[in-house]
Amino acid sequence: MLRDQGENTMDMEVLDDTLLEELNYETIQGYRNRHRTLKSGHPFERLNDAEYLRSIGAAAVSREDKQLHPTAAGMLMFGEEYNIVRHFPEYFLDYREMLDPLIRWTDRLQSSSGEWSGNLCDFYFRVYNKIIKNVKIPFAMDGGNRIDDTPVHKALREALANCLINADYYGTRGIVIKNEPDKLILENPGYIRTGKAQMLKGGESDPRNKSLMKMFNLINIGERSGSGVPLILNTWEDEGWEKPVIEERFDPDRTILELEFVKKTSEENKRRKTGAHIEKIQEYLGENGASKTKDIAAYIGLSPARTRAILAEMGNVEIIGTNTNRQYKLKKYE
Repeated sequence: MLRDQGENTMDMEVLDDTLLEELNYETIQGYRNRHRTLKSGHPFERLNDAEYLRSIGAAAVSREDKQLHPTAAGMLMFGEEYNIVRHFPEYFLDYREMLDPLIRWTDRLQSSSGEWSGNLCDFYFRVYNKIIKNVKIPFAMDGGNRIDDTPVHKALREALANCLINADYYGTRGIVIKNEPDKLILENPGYIRTGKAQMLKGGESDPRNKSLMKMFNLINIGERSGSGVPLILNTWEDEGWEKPVIEERFDPDRTILELEFVKKTSEENKRRKTGAHIEKIQEYLGENGASKTKDIAAYIGLSPARTRAILAEMGNVEIIGTNTNRQYKLKKYE
């Protein structure tokens, strides 16, 4: 919480013991090419790499030696994983694709694999290209031409960028993106700075990493006005899909966004399904006693977030323990 209180966010810190040469040249050039393509003639286009990095917030002059060094944002965005973890020991990016129930992972991308840079910029584009490939996005036409960039594409970019921009890179367990059949789950360390109610309403932007936000914004990724989450909610509403679920956990702080690509069910069907799930939960707890959410969720075939919501509705279930040690059991009535 103390880290989050200042006007200067943690990603603006100058890394005095790091050289610009330690950043990944190919990632920087890829970013510059995107920026040049999207905003031809931009004033930053004429700058050399060092001045360009300084202008976008990826580098700054140190008070110690008056030389240009990477900022924390520059290291996160353009660094090599083995250098990033020197400054952020808990840093970890994990994309898990689980589209075949017979195979644990149909695809997996980890920052620590050593097979690629492991930085945020490369992770964003690699993951984005994977999730749009597997999501069934409606075919759209405009004046006889196919529209390749639909509102769903924009919403997915927003969700992924939000996850990376608002993560607490000193927090534990890293960023995890789970691509499941008809569902995408994005998890990042850190609580919601504006509060969940304000985030859902929109109109107030308070990014945990302002320099990272600027870098994504320069290549037309992410919203500065705090309208990102409402945009996602509105897109899902327009598509007739189930409402996205946002969950906030504490100790350790963690924010989870669950996006389903399935049509809404009627209220009657929802009540019927919820009733069936409650019966299965009661059956499971009756046989197994106090149990963790993940075990109950696996048994009834729902996500932990949805399972927690159903458990909260059940009057005959009590909670034992807190946070990571939390368990549920059936109440005993005298």
